[in-house]
Amino acid sequence: METISYPEFQELTASIKHGLVHLETRDAYGTETELPHMAKWAAGEPDDLGWLQDWCTTVKGHVAQERTVRRAKIVSEPLSNYQRWAATVIGPMVDAGEDIRWVPRRLLSSVLIPGNDFYVLDDELVVFLHYAGSGLNVALTTSTDPADVTRCADAFEQVWKLAVPHSEYEPE
Repeated sequence: METISYPEFQELTASIKHGLVHLETRDAYGTETELPHMAKWAAGEPDDLGWLQDWCTTVKGHVAQERTVRRAKIVSEPLSNYQRWAATVIGPMVDAGEDIRWVPRRLLSSVLIPGNDFYVLDDELVVFLHYAGSGLNVALTTSTDPADVTRCADAFEQVWKLAVPHSEYEPE
């Protein structure tokens, strides 16, 4: 596996040919980008969501070229504060064309899931996201090993079958 930088990751996600899938497995993240916006939400302050614009522009470009962008979020219920906040900021990404779905963790007991969040790009490359216990991203690694790609793509599809579209998801 090769370690890549965040700008390299952005280049990879921007240059897909067919589509990407993204599996999120944590109940809380602490990304440096998101933390200030989550703090605003917790304080009841408005957020213009402008910080999401770059990703939304990337997604719109993919959708315009008939490339798919899908994300499945595995969550515990009741939702963590992080996931409650995330539900309030997903709208612009969905509006841009990203198909985001939620699945309660309790439905996945017999589904085998890789140990890290990941993206599968064009069914050729996996990008694993490594997090500290605090939720901060500490590394991004890639694999083109066909076994890794197949394992992650299959896990994503198993989760996807049970996931509920964002517009229909009603957490317990």
